[in-house]
Amino acid sequence: MKAENEQRTGLLYGFGAYGMWGLVPLFWPLLKPSGAVEILAHRMVWSLAVVGLALLALRRWGWIRELARQPRKLGLTTLAALIISVNWGLYIWAVNNGHVVEASLGYFINPLVSIAIGVLVLGERLRRMQWVAVGLSFAAVLVLAVGYGRPPWISLILAFSFATYGLIKKKLNMGGLESLTAETAVLFLPALGYVLWLSSQGQSTFATHGVGHSLLLAATGLVTAIPLVFFGMAAIRVPLSTLGLLQYMAPVFQFGLGVLYFHEAMPPERWAGFSLVWAALALLTWEALRTARRSRARLEVAPAVVAPAVVAPAVVAPAVVAPAVVAPAVVAPAVVAPAVVAPAVVAPPAREPA
Repeated sequence: MKAENEQRTGLLYGFGAYGMWGLVPLFWPLLKPSGAVEILAHRMVWSLAVVGLALLALRRWGWIRELARQPRKLGLTTLAALIISVNWGLYIWAVNNGHVVEASLGYFINPLVSIAIGVLVLGERLRRMQWVAVGLSFAAVLVLAVGYGRPPWISLILAFSFATYGLIKKKLNMGGLESLTAETAVLFLPALGYVLWLSSQGQSTFATHGVGHSLLLAATGLVTAIPLVFFGMAAIRVPLSTLGLLQYMAPVFQFGLGVLYFHEAMPPERWAGFSLVWAALALLTWEALRTARRSRARLEVAPAVVAPAVVAPAVVAPAVVAPAVVAPAVVAPAVVAPAVVAPAVVAPPAREPA
């Protein structure tokens, strides 16, 4: 019962995290007339304040000294910070410039790009259905390029930057709160410097468009940190495969907002391209669930089996007729069935969208 309650709580946190990431396109337009770079700078500055307070409350500071003693890890953290800055900045610009649908496509194809990076960089081997899914996604990009009259650069940059960011995070192996703190700390001074420079040039919108606008810019820290905290709470309570399926909530919400709320155009060729991407994701998810089910079945049906030893009782003849005859004990050898180890199953990677 306790485990069920924990999993139910984890699902609620997961829905909360991906739901907020999916609805965030409604927030960025509220920050106009601030530009994407100014919003990004404020997001970095205020995010560090929020996660710093969270770490202070949790008293989790020991990892900072360990990180400072590892130049390679510190370098990877800096690289991750730069890559996520590109991802965040482009996403904000896309939403505020009428490209919500194209941005959502980036997060739809992100799992497929992650698979491609796994093959090209990590030397991973794909199963047949995974190859089919990657092929469908490639065809989708071609169809969308025809539809847009250009390659879907926003989608591709968002997908590849976030997949690369995920690869670096895998190598870093840091918690969500700690990694966000480290990344925003690396970029804090440049971001703060840019905000101060805008103010000195009279181009800052922070203090010139009312208290409400200033509070909204400061709220970018909460918009960044709260979903991440929810994601972390979900990750420790639900299986990774479940979390991998929940991640599709965010781009679905974003796509719906782009079409129904922002009324972005969806000509037939774009529907065709998106349909190919959705088909690829459906295949990928079905294949992962099927492989996981087979693995569980093998482990349940073929555990190690040990046959009990069979011992024949000693037979003693009466002493008057003949000397005591003792038959040797017959012991059947223990039969051990080999343990069947299911192959590793990789669920669709669970990611943290912008």
